[in-house]
Amino acid sequence: MVETAKTNPERAPPGEAETLARVRRPLAAYLAALLMVAIIPSFVFSLVILKRSTDNQDEVVSQLLRASTGSVTRVVEREIDTMLTTLKVLAALHRPGDKDFRAFYDRSLSALAGTSTNLLVIERSYRQLFNTRVPYGAPLPPVADPKSVDQAFRSGTTVVSDVFFGRTAGRWVFNVYLPLGDNGTSTEWVMALTRDADDLARVVGHGTLSAGWNAAVLDSAGRVVASSDPKLKPGTPFFMDIVPSHNTGLGTARYNGVDYRTVTEFSVTSGWRVVAWARQSDVNARVVNSYLWLSLGGVLFAALALVGSSAIARMLSQGVRGLVEDARRLGDGEAVAPRRHMIAELETVSEALSSAANARSEAESEIRFLMREVAHRSKNQLTVIQSMLNQSVHFNGTAQDFAEAFRRRIAGLARSTDLMIANAVQGVDMAELARNQLQPFIPEDSTRVVLQGPPLRLDAQVSQTLGMALHELATNATKYGALANGHGKVTLTWTMDDQLFRLVWRESGADLVVKDASPRRGFGTMVLERMLGMALEAQLERLMHDDGIEWHVAIPAHHLAPEEAAA
Repeated sequence: MVETAKTNPERAPPGEAETLARVRRPLAAYLAALLMVAIIPSFVFSLVILKRSTDNQDEVVSQLLRASTGSVTRVVEREIDTMLTTLKVLAALHRPGDKDFRAFYDRSLSALAGTSTNLLVIERSYRQLFNTRVPYGAPLPPVADPKSVDQAFRSGTTVVSDVFFGRTAGRWVFNVYLPLGDNGTSTEWVMALTRDADDLARVVGHGTLSAGWNAAVLDSAGRVVASSDPKLKPGTPFFMDIVPSHNTGLGTARYNGVDYRTVTEFSVTSGWRVVAWARQSDVNARVVNSYLWLSLGGVLFAALALVGSSAIARMLSQGVRGLVEDARRLGDGEAVAPRRHMIAELETVSEALSSAANARSEAESEIRFLMREVAHRSKNQLTVIQSMLNQSVHFNGTAQDFAEAFRRRIAGLARSTDLMIANAVQGVDMAELARNQLQPFIPEDSTRVVLQGPPLRLDAQVSQTLGMALHELATNATKYGALANGHGKVTLTWTMDDQLFRLVWRESGADLVVKDASPRRGFGTMVLERMLGMALEAQLERLMHDDGIEWHVAIPAHHLAPEEAAA
């Protein structure tokens, strides 16, 4: 790894080393410098903003007022549109030609249940046919707003009334009128959806306005429909002389020697106005107070920041010293316990060091275990090879034949070892072991070798012994049995229950020279009888058939469990 001047200050050039020595400071000094860099420009910027805010105060107030009154105006228009939509829906409930309005009354009363609106139907004589505020057929007074009713009859379009005192309701209300024709061409009646003016109080509530501001909805005559000021009741004239009804925007007014800032919006849907107002002194005071508190808060924040930076620096220094000690113990291979700290990042680093120490300890333990395992497996391999050599002493062939046979047995052992290493934890699959050992002996017609059995995991050492046994059986079948001709067949099956693992090797179609002669007892036979019998307590049975040999092997189930499960 190449070290540079930046990564190793002691090897830096003389000039750079002197610079590093001059700028090397405690953590508290750098934290204080960082805070000053952040705070001083903020103060300067706040002064500039204060000056600009004073210059642009009128524009800001104007935008705020327009936004507030515009919001109220849109809500009022939505309420009117909702009433108009409701009227059109109710109009569809009336059957053309039906002069009896009792059914229409019942359907309308059901449709308006749970709402704050009521329906009335007025004929051309300005007489109310029904009003859902009272039972059907109850005596009803003449309409209290004949001007709007007459306008609806004459225009044939919807009309929004001014606020008026409803005789039936007994309070200040407003109506939305919709002409209703009997034949679709002439206006026979006028439907009116009536609503209490007090219902609009929530529209101009203080939730839509800034502190110190009030708002009111005024009808075309300048009377209050609803107001956020509880002193202004519905139906009373507004207390200030506001700009003409169709003018909108920012303005000023004076009442009883007090200056007010006002803004007016006009509703095209209803013909009403929305007015917001506040004392001029309150508007100016809020701006001044806001920036005064901003300045005082900035000074206080700077003082608290400096005190806090000193405390944080002490905590960081203490935490860093603890991490240094943990790092030293990690390097020495000692156990490292995680430290609790107020700073989450330092606690995270401490937990990482503790985890690294635990991982190192576990890795060292695993290495020691693997070394013992390697030594154990090596001794086992040497024992198996020694056993193979001892049992081959009585081989009757030539030295070359002996070497070739011994080489093949070593190769079979190596294949079993490869499977054992690849599957050391979960054990060796029986089907994979059988395919691995029989692969060199399978003829071109692979259907002549059949493997059948359930999925089964074998202990790594057991797989070596069974692998050698399968290798010897396949070797004998190739030399003397079913695989020595072009039509013989070998079937290897296995089953497993709670007590025994059963393996059956069956050769068929073999060309036996002397059918009743005893089979040749070679190394494969000794593997099956001695190694399986002695190492695995296997019970072996050999049967001779007219067309080939058959072996039955029964091994106690506890010998086959993978090593990890056994442990």
